[in-house]
Amino acid sequence: FIMDGNGRWAKLKNKPRNFGHKKGSDRVDEIVETSFSYGIKCVSLYAFSTENWARPKEEVDYLMQLLKGSMS
Repeated sequence: FIMDGNGRWAKLKNKPRNFGHKKGSDRVDEIVETSFSYGIKCVSLYAFSTENWARPKEEVDYLMQLLKGSMS
C-alpha cells in the first residue's frame, strides 16, 4: 500500500494536514485488520519517502509519532 494524498484530502475538508495524516493512519489500521481476516499474512506499507523529510519539522515529527504508534 502506498500512502498518498492525506494532506491534500484534509485541505479539501478545510482541516489541518495532520488531520489527514491521522485519518490515513486510522485507515491503514482498518486495511491491515481486514487483510489479516482474509488470511493475508503480510502487507507492505510505503508511508514515508525521502522527500517527506523536506516538510515542516512539526509535520515530520507528527508523522514519526503516527508511525511509532502504529508499531506498538
